[in-house]
Amino acid sequence: MAGVMDSVNQRTQLVGENRLELLLFRLRGVQIYGINVFKVKEVLQCPKLTMMPKRNPVVRGVAHIRGGTIPIMDMGMAIGQTPIPEDKINSSFIIITEYNRKTQGFLVGGVERIVNLNWGEIHPPPKGAGKENYLTAVTQLDDKLVEIIDVEKILSEISPVEDTVTAGIITEAQTEKAQRFRVLVVDDSLVARKQIQNCLQAVGFEVITKNDGRQALTYLQEQADAGVNITEYLALMISDVEMPEMDGYTLTTHCKADPRLAGLYIMLHTSLSGVFNKAMVEKVGADDFMAKFSPDELAERVMTVVDELHH
Repeated sequence: MAGVMDSVNQRTQLVGENRLELLLFRLRGVQIYGINVFKVKEVLQCPKLTMMPKRNPVVRGVAHIRGGTIPIMDMGMAIGQTPIPEDKINSSFIIITEYNRKTQGFLVGGVERIVNLNWGEIHPPPKGAGKENYLTAVTQLDDKLVEIIDVEKILSEISPVEDTVTAGIITEAQTEKAQRFRVLVVDDSLVARKQIQNCLQAVGFEVITKNDGRQALTYLQEQADAGVNITEYLALMISDVEMPEMDGYTLTTHCKADPRLAGLYIMLHTSLSGVFNKAMVEKVGADDFMAKFSPDELAERVMTVVDELHH
């Protein structure tokens, strides 16, 4: 396994090239699943798990790793499949990930390899796929379908994220002002879209949502073609970074290269924590960057932007 994870550290140079790397793994059957390597901190043989009283059944226990205590969730169980049996836990693996400023582990049957792909090869899940609500995307690899799991949805079910803005953070005057503006929200996770939408609507904004970078770019270009002044029409765009068809960095680059869209304020909003993002944000010309997900912080940041841009 060391070989797989040694290479995780060389990942950051792919960003902005509309590329991603997936860590491929299996649960209990032959189906191959993927998770973005950027989210993965390490992969380990499953250590001894300590049981927790009153835990969510999906949480199989906690592991003590590098001086910290990390909840370990059964990935298969979380997406409605059969859990890994007790007697197989020792021979299973855990994928340690960092999402939305927290570290958690996912118990999986086996880890395969890392593949390097273009976001253009990653597609939204087919409609009516039954479990499509747990997938953000799919891709073909060696004639096999790889299913990319919506980890944000799993986490929101196990420990729901607060998406309401604390009373008093936004003034009445700001709410009144917000009601004059629209915000474009781009995210491939339905859960993340809803969280951001609820937060911004609570402040008073009208919210338009798109599921990936390609959809968002097409929408913006159509508005501009129709003669709409984008900077008057939209207060700002809040975009996820990792999305099928076109990632947030590539979307930003396209917007900034189009004179009609260049003035649009773009905030990248991602569950990837980590330092490389600041540099990437500057490289692609985005205006701001924020780690998911704090409704109060998002509301405050968005109002600050609106106050600065629209006195």
